[in-house]
Amino acid sequence: MTDLMKWFDNRRSPMDVIERLFEGDVGASAIRVEELVDGNTLVVRAELPGIDPEKDVDVTVSDGVLSIKAERQEKKEHKDKDGYRSEFRYGSFVRRIPLPSGVQQGDVTASYKDGLLEVRAPMPDQEQGTAASRIPISRG
Repeated sequence: MTDLMKWFDNRRSPMDVIERLFEGDVGASAIRVEELVDGNTLVVRAELPGIDPEKDVDVTVSDGVLSIKAERQEKKEHKDKDGYRSEFRYGSFVRRIPLPSGVQQGDVTASYKDGLLEVRAPMPDQEQGTAASRIPISRG
């Protein structure tokens, strides 16, 4: 088992669950994610339908944490006089995911296609500390 797979299997702690409860990640306002290991790369896929990744999404890496922030604006065009009902979620959403030790922000990539944001974080051979930086998102 690789170090990345060991990290992936053992990274959740009781504090992670408590932190997510206070941040709102467990409720309906959460950005839903799927995490997997592809070779020596952590892949995080986030459901973000109906948003413009260039305007409404920020992906950053800071202190070993991947942050995905998104905002969906509500459009006020209700033409039906008999009523209106929507289950769509609007507003700001944040999801923070711990990264394996030594991931370099310059190696992290993000792409967006068909409402799905994919962030890839390869495991480097050496550990190096880094400051926060914005990750550009390309359309696929």
